[in-house]
Amino acid sequence: MNAPPSLDIVDETFLAVPPATVAAVFAEPASWRRYWPDLVLEVYTDRGDKGLRWTVRGALVGTMEVWLEPVLDGTLLHYFLRATPADAAGAPRAPAPRELRREFDRRARAAKAIALELKEILEDGREPGVPPRGEGSDGES
Repeated sequence: MNAPPSLDIVDETFLAVPPATVAAVFAEPASWRRYWPDLVLEVYTDRGDKGLRWTVRGALVGTMEVWLEPVLDGTLLHYFLRATPADAAGAPRAPAPRELRREFDRRARAAKAIALELKEILEDGREPGVPPRGEGSDGES
């Protein structure tokens, strides 16, 4: 029986843009290398505008998911990482508790940084209460 992953990271961030806009960012493998340079990702479920699920190799071994949930006039970006640190051969290893806490903190902060960067770029200065650009409103009252 396999041991459960030693890292179980969950994050949620609301982006005031349609799911298709967020999905387009994650559709390109080049963005994966930019956001997770030490991981090798392989898609095992492409859910289109609802997100992607990957197997993870490299510095970690496990699975990762970006789920894009339509909420109001935007998207709730859910991020899940369930993985274990890997040794040089790519096999799961059991890090010391202190190292595991540092890795958890680093990965959780990186996930939030990605989400907040996307929020800033994709919302492009949109004011609260103003419909997304291209949604049939010029933003004037």
